[in-house]
Amino acid sequence: QVQLAESGGGLVQAGGSLRLSCAASGTIFSIRAMGWYRQAPGKQRELVATMTRDGSTNYTDSVKGRFTISRDNAKNTVALQMNSLTPEDTAAYYCAAKGVRSRSFTLREYDYWGQGTQVTVSS
Repeated sequence: QVQLAESGGGLVQAGGSLRLSCAASGTIFSIRAMGWYRQAPGKQRELVATMTRDGSTNYTDSVKGRFTISRDNAKNTVALQMNSLTPEDTAAYYCAAKGVRSRSFTLREYDYWGQGTQVTVSS
């Protein structure tokens, strides 16, 4: 079993910055992709940013140029630096670890989610 522990959410004024962090723990051989999703009230969960093990990134258009994802493969951690925040960024942010393999000899992969951390941006 794998657990994801998130930290760094909070309340910030528009134009401010926050940094989210997530650490995966448990029996982990490798993680194909780690990233962040968010869900605002009344809306579907959406991808914010992801990074594969080889460093390829994917951002949703609305955060490009403002958010930066980083990852430490050795520590199984992922972070999201969020700058120039706007009220539209207000949401619960969820860390995700996708394609998790527990052992080198198994090809079976699982996806895991964190509990979520709230980000609120006031105008």
